[in-house]
Amino acid sequence: QVQLVESGGGLVQAGGSLRLSCAASGRAFGGSRMGWFRQAPGKEREFVAAIKWSGYPSYADSVKGRFTISRDNTANTAYLQMNTLKPEDTAVYYCAIDRQNRIGNMGSAFDYWGQGTQVTVSS
Repeated sequence: QVQLVESGGGLVQAGGSLRLSCAASGRAFGGSRMGWFRQAPGKEREFVAAIKWSGYPSYADSVKGRFTISRDNTANTAYLQMNTLKPEDTAVYYCAIDRQNRIGNMGSAFDYWGQGTQVTVSS
């Protein structure tokens, strides 16, 4: 059973920063690609960022230059550093794991998901 547990969400003013963490259980983390997605009220889930086992990152255009994804393979944890936050970044953020290192950043490429953590950016 793979478990992903997100933490670090909260309320922040526009222009502020938050750091999300995603802790993966057991052997799930090794060799896998990790991803972050978000879903705002009334909107579809969207890709935010992903990072390969090697550390190679990819980002949605909307967060490039503001968000940084990273991972600590010894701690089985992925991170999302979010800077210069905007009200439109408000959403529930989900961590996901792709154990097959598939091509593409669609949600269907990821096997397991965390429960989500709320990020609210006030104007």
